[in-house]
Amino acid sequence: MENELNKMTAVQWFIEQLEQKGDASENVSIRRIQISIDVSDYLELKRQAKQMGKEQIEDAYLTCHKEYTAYGKHWEMGMDEKETFEQYYNETYGGNNGK
Repeated sequence: MENELNKMTAVQWFIEQLEQKGDASENVSIRRIQISIDVSDYLELKRQAKQMGKEQIEDAYLTCHKEYTAYGKHWEMGMDEKETFEQYYNETYGGNNGK
């Protein structure tokens, strides 16, 4: 399962969890899918998916950083990788403002 999680995007994981926990049922005749989930369960899934998404973006960012520096380029001087990622994430995605 851990290996499968590493291959899933946060969006894929969220959809799968929502369908499982929300008792998804498909009504083919009216072309609708119904999902019924407790609000607190939904909010927890949303929180986990956002955190997973941030971690995936961070992994990609740090990989890019390592490849960039491997070519002798210098990342923003005086800041470590984690600081530059947090700055990038907050500027690009608004940090945790998008609840």
